[in-house]
Amino acid sequence: MKIYLDNAATTPMLPEVIELVNKSMQSNFGNPSSTHSFGRTAKSLVETARKNIAKQFNVTPSEIIFTAGGSEADNLILRNAVTQLGVETIISSAIEHHAVLHTIASLKEEFNITSKQVDLTENGGIDYKHLEQLLAQSTTKTLVSLMHINNETGRILDLQKVSDLCQKYKALFHSDTVQGIAHFKIDLQKTPIDFIAASAHKFHGPKGVGFAYFKKGSAINPMLLGGEQERGARAGTENIHSILGMEKAIEIAYSNLEKDTAYIQDLKTYFISKIKKSIPNIQFNGMSEHTTKSSYIILNVLFPKEIKMLLFNLDLKGIAASGGSACQSGSTKGSHVLQAILSEEEVQNTSVRFSFSKLNTKVEIDYVIGVLRELVE
Repeated sequence: MKIYLDNAATTPMLPEVIELVNKSMQSNFGNPSSTHSFGRTAKSLVETARKNIAKQFNVTPSEIIFTAGGSEADNLILRNAVTQLGVETIISSAIEHHAVLHTIASLKEEFNITSKQVDLTENGGIDYKHLEQLLAQSTTKTLVSLMHINNETGRILDLQKVSDLCQKYKALFHSDTVQGIAHFKIDLQKTPIDFIAASAHKFHGPKGVGFAYFKKGSAINPMLLGGEQERGARAGTENIHSILGMEKAIEIAYSNLEKDTAYIQDLKTYFISKIKKSIPNIQFNGMSEHTTKSSYIILNVLFPKEIKMLLFNLDLKGIAASGGSACQSGSTKGSHVLQAILSEEEVQNTSVRFSFSKLNTKVEIDYVIGVLRELVE
């Protein structure tokens, strides 16, 4: 039995997406920059996809820049905030994705910017009072970079609250929304965020494609040089087939959002109920069991002890999940997120992230819980 519960890492492509990508690869081979009919057809498809994706977030097509994924989008956004918009201070947190943390560290070294980290609450959330203090104290142009959904714990950021604070103190707001796009509705007119990042493979689309949203009026200097594609923001022939696949995946996700959300939340609730009954003293990292403070996709389980080789043994049983510390992940450093929110004693215990999709079933969960019970005992 093969069971995939690592959907926060990547998701299987939907059959409808595969079919569209396959069809496009057979018929849409023109270069979108060419002026002949093949190129014009390809260009039209790319621009229609841009328009349809923009509609989902209530923005204009010109504000969407196609990228190779979320990490490139984060890099492009943060670098341009410093080089083009005059940002000298970046406020972030210790639990951001490395695409943000490493980029900020690089910008600090290269441009001598100031970087500050907002405090975390005891249960792994952002301390909004401390964020306001940091914004009030800042004397230079400031950018706040905080992720919408934490990729390890699923903890949800209050986008509206952070947006309001940024507007109050005239700061820019960037959110890595990779784990939120196509899982939550984001209206960028109602909740003004200056920059967001997305990656198609997190919502049943192709790998290697995503987008960055730059609020109108933001100057963009490309990181990749050699062409005038993406209105000069990113050189290189557009990945037309994957862009169309992303458009299809996002369309499917938002047209079925309410139904899919209810189904996956029910799966997660079922998993929580079963594991609590089967394994005593189970806890959940970052309030990942909470129905409103955590994404319905992610559950980060803290076991009451260290269980060596747990992920390896789960894999032998056909179960895919992700580890949250060095002994599970194979990393010598472990999870920077869990190290930031757990005690030294808790970090030594085994943590596993299970993440769900609409393709999972309760039958699969029953099997996983049975295997976990055996391995823990």
